[in-house]
Amino acid sequence: MPVIDQEASLIRLTSKEAYHTPVMVNEALQGLEVKPGGLYIDCTVGDGGHAEAILGFRDASCSLLGLDLDDSAIRASSERLERYGSRAILIRTSYVEAWDAATVHGFVPCDGVLMDLGLSSRQLDGAERGFTFREDQPLDMRFDQGQKFSAADVVNEYSERHLADVIFSYGEERSARRIATAIVKERPISSSLALAQLLSRVMGGRRGKIHPATKTFQALRIEVNNELENVKQGLNNVIKLLGPRGRLAVIAYHSLEDRIVKTFLKRAAAACVCPPGIPSCVCGQTQELRLISKKPITASIEEVQKNPRSRSARLRVAEHV
Repeated sequence: MPVIDQEASLIRLTSKEAYHTPVMVNEALQGLEVKPGGLYIDCTVGDGGHAEAILGFRDASCSLLGLDLDDSAIRASSERLERYGSRAILIRTSYVEAWDAATVHGFVPCDGVLMDLGLSSRQLDGAERGFTFREDQPLDMRFDQGQKFSAADVVNEYSERHLADVIFSYGEERSARRIATAIVKERPISSSLALAQLLSRVMGGRRGKIHPATKTFQALRIEVNNELENVKQGLNNVIKLLGPRGRLAVIAYHSLEDRIVKTFLKRAAAACVCPPGIPSCVCGQTQELRLISKKPITASIEEVQKNPRSRSARLRVAEHV
């Protein structure tokens, strides 16, 4: 199975890794309408859970192009999908660059694109990545380990006002200014556990099911990886890959991402976006998509019980017209 990074060098597996449990697999397969011999692109292949389901769907014998910035994700998915041989091509790159990768490997036009915007359990629980506030790890949070900018830079170098803006905007944290003030006074902060403990003190400990560090950690991760802007760019790029009646399925996990996806799909599915009151259309809008799911699809009660991380997932599906 071909495994290619941005410089086209081979990434080899070095060890066995625990696989992440993918969210809403059946719903994603139904949304994509996987067909025999189809070409599919998994823009966030992760550990290959959704990709495995697509490649193994009945007797479809389809092909899949998997993209991911995370080296460890590429290693895990290449191992998981090895039995599919040349039907699975994995590339270490961002979905923002999906057009280039799909063009080179003959996936334009394709029959379906999947974007799962969540973190894998391996990323959350893995050592030395700093995504978790339950263990003492470096403040990292980079998806792309080749990137120099990390969460430590945000926490220790941003001005108090800039830090508060990030936490408020990306974490939707009402106590952002109080948190930013406390962080600046405590600097330097070098580990995820130290930051989590500080946030617990500032917020007065756990209230309900949500840890007091959750929203701030989300904000830092989004800032480090430029996630929201990448989602916007990625959506604009991937719909160009779809052939006639090709399907786009997007799974988002928090309101900021889901809002972007909802707004984008609604606009792309509109024949006109002129303001109300204009007597005739002047916007020049061309409808690109047809909404398959007007409301987000959520995980079943049974799935949430087995995989609590699926609770916040929202799946939206649209079809190219």
